[in-house]
Amino acid sequence: MEKEKTIDVLNTLITINNDRIEGYETASKETNEQDLKNLFAQFTRTSLKCKHELVNEANKLGGTATEGTKITGKFFRVWMDVKAALTGNNRQLILDSCEYGESKAVDTYENVLKNDSEHLSAAQQRMISIQLESIKADHETVRSMHEELIVD
Repeated sequence: MEKEKTIDVLNTLITINNDRIEGYETASKETNEQDLKNLFAQFTRTSLKCKHELVNEANKLGGTATEGTKITGKFFRVWMDVKAALTGNNRQLILDSCEYGESKAVDTYENVLKNDSEHLSAAQQRMISIQLESIKADHETVRSMHEELIVD
């Protein structure tokens, strides 16, 4: 197992968590609805916890954790800003944007576990699998809220 490749894989996940943190901070600013603000704060905490664990792993390997975000994360935030501005903070469209961002986060985690597991220790794979379950739970919460709006 090559340390540099492991650090790169960890940084991929740190980046998606940076995207989530920034995206949900933006989403929270774009809504006046307290239940959404609380939800977005919860999702931000999920990513802060994941990021902290990933950064610790990268540091243990002598690596430097990335501070940036991805283009897809920037697209998510821009899309959130545009939709919120155009729709007057429409709850359904905000949740649409969040669901899109959550799908990207889940995809990133699943791709790492599927394609990069040979670069991760068994303990790192377990940690990432547990993080994936937390992110999937957040995704399911957004999906459920979104579906409730569609049904109503």
